Amino acid sequence: MYRPAGSRILNSVAGRAFLRCSPAECKCICSRAQSPDGAGPASGFSGETAGVPERFPSGLAEGSEESSSLRDYTDDQRDAESSNFELAASDGRSGSLAPGDVIERLLAHRHEPKIAFVYFQNVESRRGFVRSVDVLCVLLLVLMGSPKSKRRARDFLNRALSGGAIPSPSVLVDHLVDCARKYDFELQSGIFEYLLDSFTEAGRIEDAVVCYGTMAKHGLTPGSITFNNLLADLGKRNMVDEARELYDKMILRGRECDHFALHIVMQACLKQVKPDEAENYFRQAVASGMKLDAACYSTAIQATCQKPDWRSACLLLEDMKANGWVPSAGIFTCVIGACVKQGNLKEALRVKDEMISSGRRMNLVVYTSLMKGYCMSGELDTALKLFDKLSEENLVPNKVTFSVLIEGCCRNKNVEKAHEFFSQMKLMGINPSVFNVNSLIRGYLDKNMEDEAFRVLEEACDESIANVVTYNQLLSWFCNKSRMNEACSLWNKMKDRGIAHTIVSFNIMICGYCRSGNMEAATKIFSEISEKGMKPNVITYSLLTDGYFKSGDSIRALDFFEEMVRAGISPSDVTINTVINGMCKVGRMKEGKEMLKEFTDRGFIPTCMTYNSILHGHVKEGDMDAALSVYSEMQKNGISPNVVTYTTLMDGFCKGNNMSLALKMHKKMKSKGLKLDLTAYSALIDGFWRNKDMESACKLYSELLEAGLSPNKFVYNSMLSGFRNLNNMDEALQYHKKMVEESIPCDLITYTTLIDGLLKEGKLLMATEFYTEMLGKGIAPDIALYTALVNGLCKKGQLNRAQELLKEMDKNSVTPSVLIYNTMIAGYFREGNLPKAFSLHDEMLDRGLVPDSVTYDILVSGEQRSNSSNLAEASLS
Repeated sequence: MYRPAGSRILNSVAGRAFLRCSPAECKCICSRAQSPDGAGPASGFSGETAGVPERFPSGLAEGSEESSSLRDYTDDQRDAESSNFELAASDGRSGSLAPGDVIERLLAHRHEPKIAFVYFQNVESRRGFVRSVDVLCVLLLVLMGSPKSKRRARDFLNRALSGGAIPSPSVLVDHLVDCARKYDFELQSGIFEYLLDSFTEAGRIEDAVVCYGTMAKHGLTPGSITFNNLLADLGKRNMVDEARELYDKMILRGRECDHFALHIVMQACLKQVKPDEAENYFRQAVASGMKLDAACYSTAIQATCQKPDWRSACLLLEDMKANGWVPSAGIFTCVIGACVKQGNLKEALRVKDEMISSGRRMNLVVYTSLMKGYCMSGELDTALKLFDKLSEENLVPNKVTFSVLIEGCCRNKNVEKAHEFFSQMKLMGINPSVFNVNSLIRGYLDKNMEDEAFRVLEEACDESIANVVTYNQLLSWFCNKSRMNEACSLWNKMKDRGIAHTIVSFNIMICGYCRSGNMEAATKIFSEISEKGMKPNVITYSLLTDGYFKSGDSIRALDFFEEMVRAGISPSDVTINTVINGMCKVGRMKEGKEMLKEFTDRGFIPTCMTYNSILHGHVKEGDMDAALSVYSEMQKNGISPNVVTYTTLMDGFCKGNNMSLALKMHKKMKSKGLKLDLTAYSALIDGFWRNKDMESACKLYSELLEAGLSPNKFVYNSMLSGFRNLNNMDEALQYHKKMVEESIPCDLITYTTLIDGLLKEGKLLMATEFYTEMLGKGIAPDIALYTALVNGLCKKGQLNRAQELLKEMDKNSVTPSVLIYNTMIAGYFREGNLPKAFSLHDEMLDRGLVPDSVTYDILVSGEQRSNSSNLAEASLS
């Protein structure tokens, strides 16, 4: 129990059983009846008050052991008053037992409380005595009339309560007030404070609260010490809401609470993890001018750190010092931890320096917090140096310290060092937690060290540490790489090892199958959820909806969306954006916009992502006017366009060869302080090379590098295509060289561009080398590359090699185009091989290809040239 300095410490209630007595309201405490065996008086109340405790403690009768503590007068005083006591005792043995008569006799001795008490004891022991609540109240009021007998009143209450012989608190308080008014007693707060303390010490804390409430109804307020004791007891018993309610009521009545009460109620808020409310109590106390102590400031700082709010914590720390208090090491530690949690390492270090200058030593918690701060800031080396200092300070790292360093090393790509700490903690006898295991596995997976990750998993399984989260992160890693066979193997291993799949596990697998385009498998996994007795959530349905949209099946996508709604699951903003985006991507723009209106009418607030989806749909259809209309609408609705918005518009204008508007968007984007991302640069560079403006493309490429961005294959392919179109293969090859140096993999577009450009320049050998390199990487040619190869070979008169490519196309199930046949037929005509040219024409017809006008022009002109040649030969002969 909270006891302010200088308060009177009453009987300790620590460990006392919590007993609640709730008697019915009564007017009369009934007479003691003869015991069934006739041996003497029996304890009990009459049937008028069922449920009321049987009687006042019989031990209070004269001559009992307990009554000795009530006689606080000396032997001399007893001799002097013996005649009066004798009279009172005689009166008690022979007088009337009716409550009214007993009250009258007690009032006759109202200025002689000791004699009144002796009289009561004698009356109480007589058979047939009717003990009403009013008798008890009058006795208490008489005893409270003299400073010497107040202790007797307090002890009487304590004993009565501990014996369970007292009416309900509300009844007792009401009758005390009524009796005081009726019999002209001064209503002293002391009796009520005794009553509150007695209920508290008897373990009847709820009755104490009722007692306080009844007192308040009569305008009675206990002293601050009693009030604080009650608050403290409520806090100790985790009756936090009741404690706060009492404090609030006291404030509302305009009564001043002291800093002890404030400290108690703030601590109660922190127990409920309600730091905002604790801080509010503190602010209100400051505003009211309450005199605060160091404990109040410390608790307020703890509250701001629990939120956390490092700024408020630091301000309170300064206020505390300004008032002359030196914060404890614990408070400094708290503030440093809050700064680190919010990523403000600089402020954490400043508070640390302040802590040292105040004479406080850094403890292990401070060292650990700062290590975490350095790890979060990417300064792993500094964190490791701080760890080395622990031995100099005779501090031993604990599980938290090792956990911080293992996690920090993994996040900073030094998983080898993380494993060292993992091993070190085990050597020190500290058992790693599943958090440590998961950190280490995630670190290995981030570096694609799959074998090491599984080695840690197996060790964790042997030690029974691994849990479903451990397996889920491995599942997620496989699914993100579309390695679904390995994911399925791990999925089955979880079942074999008794690790129950969670809805998160199912969502990971569904996401993996959706990403790899296997919607049949994704749907099968979905059906297993209900079989396991689980329910899909909004993420499950969103994944399947998105997956079917991406696979082009908008009907199935909407089926899953509607099923989610029927299941009573409210779609999230992400789900709605997924539906709108999906509808726009599959070309159902009108329906997508109608659905958006429906969602908006139901309270959905469109975001920038929503508008970007519609805008992208219009751009994809080539309707730039509609796209600009959406752009204007989003601004009108107070939604600022983002990088994606401008990039989509720039891409649309570039593809429409409207570079002036694309540059206008580029300029507007910069004026709004938005930085172009790689996609934006890629769109502009693509637009410039298509317009044969490689000078502007090169400027943007340089700007991209200055912005700290690294070109990707899309940027490089655009640069290669641009210089190829300008017949500047030397420059194109330079960009290809940069691409290789930066370890950016060449794709089919890269090789097609290079081979086509080199063949156009007649560099057949170099083109062949690139083609061989491409095949060696497992990249299969497509119709565009075969067309470029056939065209190049035919121009160089390499018709036999071109014919081999036709066979290769058959082998790779690539059907030659009319353009390829036209190129081959023209080549054979140039060589004068008419039979082969016409046979290719027939072959083309057999494949179901329809010759175009170019085909017939080649055949006619070729035959005419052949006839002219034959006539010339005949005339010469």
